[in-house]
Amino acid sequence: MKVFVIGGGGREHSLMWKISKSPLVGEIYCAPGNAGISELAQCVNIDIHDNDALADFAWGKKIDLTVVGPEAPLVEGITDVFEARGLRIFGPRKQAALIEGSKSFAKAIMEKYGIPTGDGVVFTDYEEAVAYVKRHNSPFAVKADGLAGGKGVTLVFDQEAAISALRDRFIHGKFGSAGKKVIIEEYLEGEEVSVFAFTDGYTVLPMIPAQDYKRVFDGDKGPNTGGMGSYSPVSIVTKEIHEEIITGILEPAIAGLFKEGLEYKGVLYGGLILTPQGPKVLEFNCRFGDPESQAILPLLGSDLVEIMLAVTEGNLLKCKLQWLPSRCVTVVIASGGYPGGYKEGFEISGLKEASQVSGVQIFHAGTALEDGKPVTAGGRVLNVSAVGSSFEEARKRAYEAVGKIHFEGMHYRRDIALRATQEEGRL
Repeated sequence: MKVFVIGGGGREHSLMWKISKSPLVGEIYCAPGNAGISELAQCVNIDIHDNDALADFAWGKKIDLTVVGPEAPLVEGITDVFEARGLRIFGPRKQAALIEGSKSFAKAIMEKYGIPTGDGVVFTDYEEAVAYVKRHNSPFAVKADGLAGGKGVTLVFDQEAAISALRDRFIHGKFGSAGKKVIIEEYLEGEEVSVFAFTDGYTVLPMIPAQDYKRVFDGDKGPNTGGMGSYSPVSIVTKEIHEEIITGILEPAIAGLFKEGLEYKGVLYGGLILTPQGPKVLEFNCRFGDPESQAILPLLGSDLVEIMLAVTEGNLLKCKLQWLPSRCVTVVIASGGYPGGYKEGFEISGLKEASQVSGVQIFHAGTALEDGKPVTAGGRVLNVSAVGSSFEEARKRAYEAVGKIHFEGMHYRRDIALRATQEEGRL
């Protein structure tokens, strides 16, 4: 069969890598792809926001399955366009994708169907939001309602910082239209985890949990990024907690959407926090996470394409997921200056040597080819994923591979999965 993957980051490379292992798959295409993806698929230069052009390509190539990586095309309605033309696509329709596209929509669903989350108030007026902040004690989470590339949430610990965050959104337009509506939410204490689940709108098939690192510097310091690394599985998510997440959060969310007339098909991503009162939702996303996918998919023993086909056909109840009894650690290598301003076009060396480290798979994120050589072309450049029998082994392999890679200004965190390694050592 022919598969078409939409996107060009590390998540899409990891999806492509897993899809390419399926015996069901022959030809693979990707729009727009990157330097690493081009080794597995034929890359096509189509704007991922041009739903009609993407559908025309899929129709012309007789694509059997299209897989959408990023959230923006889903929120913009790519699934509706493809399905209207009889094309099979993996990902929720536009209205269902509002679970990520609008935090106020997601909050309303959670409140209506009793899904545990922090208390929050929605504002469309700057002065009203400031007045609320002045009446209530911090800390808060100030959230842009729409898509903001994973950077629309600001944790504030005093009134001055809260007002500054509101000014950025309402007055300075830092997040464009995404910040014209803002949620001020209570600050929740606890460990953050990510739990994804496949769903065909009825059945919920959860994946193993992962934990990611949002802050740019070691020790969770510095500004939020799209993610500087991840590991899976997560020991603090016990079987009991995992079951609580499934039955108390993921299944009620899918059932609630169905009651709202929205059949949700694809992956539901729960960004959760483990509070003393139990797991609560920080956010829902309508797609695979990045970089969590790069730590989860290397441990998936099942055929990903078979699962995706079952989702699109409404047959997920017949499926089971198999997982390797291993550990995976993913380290993100970023451009100097990220998540602020950074330069591109630096040649990347050492990729061949790094990929030869046992258990290592390198997923390209922000890369391109220039005169046949890989160069930097984004903020997050590479994801180095390593599988091992323990976190210590996986972590050692990942950082050994990272040490063989070089480009000007490269930056990465050195503490990815460090605590998981220490906790595992105490068991």
